[in-house]
Amino acid sequence: MAPPAGTIRPGRYLSFFVLIIVALYSLVFLTGDGEPTPKLGIDLQGGTRVTLTARTPDGQEPSQEQLDQARQIIETRVNGIGVSGAEVVLDGTNVVITVPGEEGEQAKNLGRTAKLGFRTVINAQPVQQGQQGQQGQQGEQGQDGQDQGQQNGQDGQDQQDGQGDSPDAEGSPQGGGGSQPQSDEEIAREIREAQQVRQNPALDPGRNPQQGASQQAMQLQQQAMAGLTCSANDPLVGNDDPERPLVTCNEEGTEKYVLSPVFLEGTQVDDASAQFDPQQGWLVNLQFKSEGRDTWADYTAQNTGANAAFVLDTRVVSAPTINEPIPNGRTQISGDFTDAEAQNLADILKYGSLPLSFESSDATTVSPTLGLASLEAGLIAGAIGIALVFVYCLLYYRMLGVLTVLSLALSATIVYGVLVLLGRWIGFTLDLAGVAGFIIAIGVTADSFVVYFERLKDEMRDGKTFRSATPRAWVRARRTILASDAIMFLCAGVLYALAVGEVRGFAFTLGMSTVLDLIVVFLVTHPLVAMVSRSKKLSSPKLSGLGTVQRLGGQRRGGVHISQAKAATNTKGA
Repeated sequence: MAPPAGTIRPGRYLSFFVLIIVALYSLVFLTGDGEPTPKLGIDLQGGTRVTLTARTPDGQEPSQEQLDQARQIIETRVNGIGVSGAEVVLDGTNVVITVPGEEGEQAKNLGRTAKLGFRTVINAQPVQQGQQGQQGQQGEQGQDGQDQGQQNGQDGQDQQDGQGDSPDAEGSPQGGGGSQPQSDEEIAREIREAQQVRQNPALDPGRNPQQGASQQAMQLQQQAMAGLTCSANDPLVGNDDPERPLVTCNEEGTEKYVLSPVFLEGTQVDDASAQFDPQQGWLVNLQFKSEGRDTWADYTAQNTGANAAFVLDTRVVSAPTINEPIPNGRTQISGDFTDAEAQNLADILKYGSLPLSFESSDATTVSPTLGLASLEAGLIAGAIGIALVFVYCLLYYRMLGVLTVLSLALSATIVYGVLVLLGRWIGFTLDLAGVAGFIIAIGVTADSFVVYFERLKDEMRDGKTFRSATPRAWVRARRTILASDAIMFLCAGVLYALAVGEVRGFAFTLGMSTVLDLIVVFLVTHPLVAMVSRSKKLSSPKLSGLGTVQRLGGQRRGGVHISQAKAATNTKGA
């Protein structure tokens, strides 16, 4: 005879769950670095979060393809500097970089457009000290550096202008960012005005062979440089036209330049690295690709004595004098670099230019102390929630409450192992939003137990014993549990698909906990209840907490027997 629906062999289910735990923690301890701790997000261990806002020359929304490409390049830069646990996500038209730990300072430079181009210096003049003070520039006049071309093992040193760390050069007199946020239309108009003044084709006398073009170009150059303020925000950053001349400043704001159109794109840079030289300090080595190497060799051969400007995001990084041809393409940028500045510049040049220009709209640094306090607060909130659930279950369900506590403990065990492995395999980091998701999941899991236990009571009220009511209650409660968890998982999935950042972390942990809830209910809670129902000692009314329900069920069974006996007597008498 087949067993009733819902009847199981508890040992098999529990054995299968034990195998899952063993396999899970074997992966935890035997793979990766062996450290059995999940990765924590910025709000739990501290770190840096930088929000970059994209802007386009015409003020229109950037395309999704451009945003995806920018995110991939920035992510490559993050991986290239060796930062672990970092996250680069899109939030609308913003790129959000999150770097946990103490390595976040480098993240602030990852959003630089890195639009590198090589231009010939047409004209240059120093910024007067009085003008420099009015423009809010800080620092002293830069020192002369050197650009070194290496050929056949011999070093040729080229004199160049100094550089250092300074604010961005601003564009035309109409440009500049104020304290008030600008609309897309205002930014687009500012870019067009800057291009009209600072990228006028007539600035380059070599492009106009007509008589008097040289004198006209000189006048335009003087006007453009006179109106140029080397201040904080340059509207042409990432938006300059490489096929036109350019009027700009160096990084320190101590020199103004009129430059020719780009003769060599920065995309031809094959490799870049920082190197320390005892005599010159920190250098940035450049190695060109084959096509760029040929272009650079021809240029240095034909323009000996000229100055070639290395222009990064419209700012002149270096403007060395070409003293000799450099046929092998190995070039060095030297100057007043620190270790971090040289490494940042090398990383930006090495990992490519962004398809969009970005401005840092927000940069937040969270100290490890604050992160630790947040973690403690989250753990305390979770502990309080679990304690309240435990107390309620023990008082109301007694033995079934003990099974609830045990099931939740096993659920926490499997959740912890999954968190550790997800951190290693997909870089998942647990943040405060994720902790909130787990706290809510405690209620979801406990709700599944309540549905099962209350259905069990209903069956016993109908006159069934604890043992016979268990399989019937499970069959009916199972449908409700599956429907409830399916709805919860669907909500978490939709939220994860539509949200970004921390909200996605909340949705992910909630959905994952919902799936693990089903595993625990099916493989642990139900088998344990079945085992208790078959034990005379554990299923006793006082210990199980089902005494009142059993007495009510017994009364109903007795009433049925009495009614049946009376009916039989009446039938016999008739």
